[in-house]
Amino acid sequence: MLSLISFIIVLSILVIVHEFGHFIVAKKMGVAVEKFSIGFGPEIAGVTKAGTRYSISLIPLGGYVKLSGETGAEGVKGEKWEYLSRTVGERVKIIFAGPLLNYILAFLIFSFVFMVGNPTLTAKIGKVMPGYPAETAGLKAGDKIISINNKDVIYWEDVTNIVRPGKNQEMRLLVNRDGGQVSILVMPKYQEMSTMFGSKKSVSIIGIAPSDEVVYVKYGFMKSLYLGVEKLWTLTYITCRALWASITGAVPIKESMTGPIGIFYITGQAAKLGFIYLLQLMGVLSASLAIFNLLPIPVLDGGHILFLMIEKIRRKPVSFKMQENVTQIGMSLLIVLMLFVFYNDFIRFGIFEKITHLWHK
Repeated sequence: MLSLISFIIVLSILVIVHEFGHFIVAKKMGVAVEKFSIGFGPEIAGVTKAGTRYSISLIPLGGYVKLSGETGAEGVKGEKWEYLSRTVGERVKIIFAGPLLNYILAFLIFSFVFMVGNPTLTAKIGKVMPGYPAETAGLKAGDKIISINNKDVIYWEDVTNIVRPGKNQEMRLLVNRDGGQVSILVMPKYQEMSTMFGSKKSVSIIGIAPSDEVVYVKYGFMKSLYLGVEKLWTLTYITCRALWASITGAVPIKESMTGPIGIFYITGQAAKLGFIYLLQLMGVLSASLAIFNLLPIPVLDGGHILFLMIEKIRRKPVSFKMQENVTQIGMSLLIVLMLFVFYNDFIRFGIFEKITHLWHK
């Protein structure tokens, strides 16, 4: 139940913010908005105000804004309140506003988390891997690393930043053990690892993993804004590289993508950990939604912007028949991709086994 409630709340907020971007810019420009729907399919509830129908629909997996004069099939009259009567630049602004608001939401969430307390792993060792240098040197689970090579260590990130780039030289770790301090010499070893982008990288490792001990680190207002921008930029870079790796085949799609089922499980786990974790996840999903929506694929916002760029270059719009055909192809590809992602999530989270178990019971 917690997973379901968290999933619905998170997805609804992301959709409302995204569609509100389209909605508010269209309204500001004087373009009539006929409908603002959260979800697809039959309407469950709704209200009409100032010419716009605000509704909640049956399938809570998205939403949409219906603008007046949005397609040629409606018989555009050239009125200024019709979408297709506006300039290419104005239409791009309306479309781009959706992903932009998701992006801004992610920035605000990340900055807020840094202000109220960002959950961060401490430098306490949770596990020592058998057969690795740490075990040979005498490090133990429960040891808290104080310094490495006389460099102060507070968080687990500090540990990885010092150990991984190591140049095949012995490291002196000062750890807190049972209230006292112990100095231990460890000779790391190099190991080749696969990155999230499908490439190989050699890193220095000693064979330790963090405990689940977490501290909440707070920052000042300006520092939080800076860290919010930094985190958003890093996430954008990682997401774009991961998408490219999936497109080029460097990383299998099944390993780099998840769908509604995966998000359902992940939001449930985040909610169990606490509100801050759920908020962080919402920020990540909001930024990812913005980036995904800007891909130049028909049906997505990026696809609409692509048509508008072509219109700008040609100085005349792409024919509605052509747009319709390309959009249908894009929709078909997205449906195939969605079915694949659903199937992959069913396997990943053991849904088939659970259904079989319930069936036999």
